[in-house]
Amino acid sequence: MQGLGNDFVVLEGPVSLEQADIVALCDRRRGVGADGVLVVTAGDPIEMGYWNADGSPAEMCGNGLRCIARYAHDRGWVRDPEFAVQTPVGLRRVRVLDDGVEAEIGTPSVTGHTTFEGERLHLIDVGNPHAVVVVDDPSEVDVPTLGEAIGTDSQFPTGSNVEFMKVDAEGVTMRVWERGVGETSACGTGMVAAAFVATKTNKLDGSITVNVPGGQGQVEIRDGTAWLKGPADYSFRGSVEGR
Repeated sequence: MQGLGNDFVVLEGPVSLEQADIVALCDRRRGVGADGVLVVTAGDPIEMGYWNADGSPAEMCGNGLRCIARYAHDRGWVRDPEFAVQTPVGLRRVRVLDDGVEAEIGTPSVTGHTTFEGERLHLIDVGNPHAVVVVDDPSEVDVPTLGEAIGTDSQFPTGSNVEFMKVDAEGVTMRVWERGVGETSACGTGMVAAAFVATKTNKLDGSITVNVPGGQGQVEIRDGTAWLKGPADYSFRGSVEGR
């Protein structure tokens, strides 16, 4: 499945995976190919597990959560289009709509500010860590190189996701480097982090349009809680030999 080009191998749980299994599944030449692996398990509540392409576990994945919501609803595991999903960072509400899926990402907060080679970083927690850089034009940034340099810097012992964003008349435009993956077409929690910075630096409010290479989503912060709305689609179904 994929949400805004952020793609995942989705497995029905319960299932036990080794790091090597995850890396093999996400390999774009010898495996299925994906930014990460999602495991969705039926129950009350629905349970979600997520691992990055390098096999490392992640606390939260916004686009993955939206894909999980659609999968569980389409399988008939839940009757109501609005339900809760147990994630590694707690229960999150989701809504399966006619034009996409909306998911509660959490309560974003500013954890500090720092610099990297002269760039000012807004440090944002959205259940996972983000370093947001405001730039003149995200398309001009060498995201794979600079994103990795920032995200793996010693000041982030567990690593950080890195967003390069600007605010204009169309809302927020951003590119992202995800720890454990590299540059991706979108990052749900990163979109929330960037929109949250825009509420502080540009006083944006209401429903904020966030443009990423993979498309367009909407972030809205209601009573301090961030919601992300966008498409969540199936790419294909299949089986992997020997697994």
